[in-house]
Amino acid sequence: MTWKKYFLLLLVLSVAIGAYAFKKAKPRILVFTKTAAFRHDAIPAGKLAIMKLGAENGFDVDTTEDASLFTEKNLKKYKTIVFLSTTGNILNDEQQAAMESYIHKGGGFVGIHAATDTEYDWPWYNQLVGAYFLSHPQQQTATLRVVDRNHPATRHLDSTWIRRDEWYNFKSIVPGLHVLIKIDESTYKGGKNGDDHPMSWYREFDGGRMFYTELGHTKESYQEEAFLKHVLGGIEYAMGRKK
Repeated sequence: MTWKKYFLLLLVLSVAIGAYAFKKAKPRILVFTKTAAFRHDAIPAGKLAIMKLGAENGFDVDTTEDASLFTEKNLKKYKTIVFLSTTGNILNDEQQAAMESYIHKGGGFVGIHAATDTEYDWPWYNQLVGAYFLSHPQQQTATLRVVDRNHPATRHLDSTWIRRDEWYNFKSIVPGLHVLIKIDESTYKGGKNGDDHPMSWYREFDGGRMFYTELGHTKESYQEEAFLKHVLGGIEYAMGRKK
């Protein structure tokens, strides 16, 4: 074989290998943890847990508190954006527009716990996340009712789920949410949403997909297998992996 043929063969092989690697590139998600009000001490544990979920389930995870990364160009890299216990007003007008465009173009959104305690002055975000935080009583054990077990976020759960966490009451609940889990207000003190008190939901919205879970206030949550499977199922739904 002449050196020219050898060089050509190497070139073809390198192109083929590069194309295969590009085709097999892992999907990537962005975990956003910026806070402008209360800051949850479970955020570091949450970030590590989601990074571990990614490593075990074939997706890469970037984490940031830098809102300047919310540009249309940068968000194109991600299959899903996770708001992990964000609070307050965390995006400016341009960053909000980039987020809206990302969802319009088929992006995914996952909100965990205080994601509903975020962006009260942005009506589109209320529609995206599904509700706003109103109040919460002290942390206590309560019974959750799993009302839909046909979703990847709840398929592993029994019809009742007893656990300790911080339980939100909600306002501005958006009609048409596909509720997965409700909380039984008779099993704890301080509930204000009555018999129809949602804790986790999902839906297709504005061109993309969203999933929210109220659970996840405590650091212990991010060592709990059932909760982590719940979060993983929500992420995979938002990414479009599971319908």
